[in-house]
Amino acid sequence: MLRLYLPLPPTKPFRYLSFYPFLHSALHPFILSALMQSGIKVIAPASLSNLACGFDILGLALDTPGDEIIGRLVDTPGVHIKEITGQKNHIPTDPAKNIASVAASAVLKHLGEEGRGVELRIRKHIPAGSGLGSSASSAVAAVVLVNELLQNPLEKRALIPFAIEGEMIASGTMVGDNVVASMLGGLVLIRDIESLDFHRIYTPPGLFAAVLLPEVMISTLTSRSVLQPTVPLKDMVRQSANLGGLITGMHNGDLDLIRRSMVDVVIEPQRKFMIPHFDQVQEQALQMGALGCSISGAGPAVFALCQEKLQATDIAAAMLRIYTDHQLDARSFVAAINREGAMLK
Repeated sequence: MLRLYLPLPPTKPFRYLSFYPFLHSALHPFILSALMQSGIKVIAPASLSNLACGFDILGLALDTPGDEIIGRLVDTPGVHIKEITGQKNHIPTDPAKNIASVAASAVLKHLGEEGRGVELRIRKHIPAGSGLGSSASSAVAAVVLVNELLQNPLEKRALIPFAIEGEMIASGTMVGDNVVASMLGGLVLIRDIESLDFHRIYTPPGLFAAVLLPEVMISTLTSRSVLQPTVPLKDMVRQSANLGGLITGMHNGDLDLIRRSMVDVVIEPQRKFMIPHFDQVQEQALQMGALGCSISGAGPAVFALCQEKLQATDIAAAMLRIYTDHQLDARSFVAAINREGAMLK
């Protein structure tokens, strides 16, 4: 008897079709049946955005936390939310208003698969309104999951517009810093999101983020509403120089240049009043040697970029201590850079 042995594709279920296209017609019905019964899980990472001087154009993926979505194909057409668990406050269950389901529906529509039924179980580990890309993470996880369920007709980069379509529910505008970072991992620069002109930026090894997350919710729409529509010329020049310095410092591994460049003279001064004791937290982090400290996205998360994990751990504890001393609720954590982006688990 002739036996044909096919090595398993590494670690990922339902990947035979990617490795062995000739099995497509034979295995497709069985794979669809398995997906309808058990489902698959995708995790998309949280992200820092702006990184002080890169408003709406810089995003950095973190290795923790990340939103999880478990999904499976079902007989009833459309996207259905079975349950939302975890940090589910302010997360709508209506598929027409939920970021994940809107993003998932956008993929189905693009592929002409509106007749498909998809059931989602959303596990929120990133609080809404935290400044850590909660909406982007859910949108990214949803589009990657639907693409997996349909046997990966689209590449990762091609899924970004549909994740942005979902994320726009929260941001009210087309911004890709969190979405692109969560999808692709690493540090990303958005030159122009409408034309999907974005790029990965090298980061020196060993960088960690110390993150303080106050128990305050600040919506992206609210945080944008406080910003002035014009910027003084001298501030524009300085901010542009800082952005160029930060990117150059990352590329060259020049930590001193990174430290000199992580200064926000435009957005941070207008938003910091919404975050209690921000100046004290920032001063503490910088005194302890952080490369930079600023607001992540719309806030209230405050991050300090650090040279190594022990320093980040000490700074995270010190930032939290300030809130504890003022009897304010908050938590802190340390995260490395996630370099893979959203992944099937």
